[in-house]
Parts: sequence; C-alpha cells; structure tokens
Amino acid sequence: MGIRYLEAWLGAQGCVPLYNLMEDAATAEISRTQVWQWVHNPRGILEDGRRVTLDLVRRATEEEFARLRTEVGEARFDGGNFAAARELFDELVSNETLDEFLTLKAYDRLQGDSADTLSLQAELERIPLEKVA
Repeated sequence: MGIRYLEAWLGAQGCVPLYNLMEDAATAEISRTQVWQWVHNPRGILEDGRRVTLDLVRRATEEEFARLRTEVGEARFDGGNFAAARELFDELVSNETLDEFLTLKAYDRLQGDSADTLSLQAELERIPLEKVA
C-alpha cells in the first residue's frame, strides 16, 4: 500500500482509491512507519517466527512489484512512478533513523532541488506542530 500511494503521490494525486478504499498520506505514513519499526526493532518478528529484516522487506517488495506490473498493466506500470516510489519506500524503511514525514523526502523527487521545492520545504518546517494538529 505504501508504494502504491507514493506512486500516485509522485504523480500529483493526493488521495487514491486502493483496494476499494480511498487512501491518503496518513495511510502511507502508517505503512512505511510500521515497516521501518519492524526492520529496526529486534521484536519485529512474523507469526511464523521469521525476523523482519531489510532483506525480507526487499524480497516482499520484489514479489509485490511483479504482481503490480500484472495488476495495473505494462503501459501504466512503465509510464508511472513505480520505480521512484519503490526506491523512496526502500530509502525510508532502510534509514537508520525514522524520517519525520515521507512527503518531505518525496518533494525532492518531484522537482529535485528547485527553488520552489526548497521554498515549500522551508515553509513547512516553520509551521509549529501544534498548528498542524
């Protein structure tokens, strides 16, 4: 789900229908944060006893990618932002520290280090958290 939402977000869609539900950044944040916690916490263990490692996540991502290519179709898959979304998701879950918001990292993917992107990031960083909540 996290990769599917990131793919849509990188394509300028703020919310997307996924699996008969309307999903937004909050669901993607939960997804990537849970995966990050499982990878970086020694108690990240599946019901079958396997430890959740970055290697396990990457293998699952590879399987999901093969399924997604079939599900959305070759043209949509190749013309979309799936590769960038996968790379971003991998970066977010493999970092040693948990990134505050996935969208801050994703802004860099939209326009690189353009003045507009840097200006928007600077503006977001100045908003006190109590005003957002």
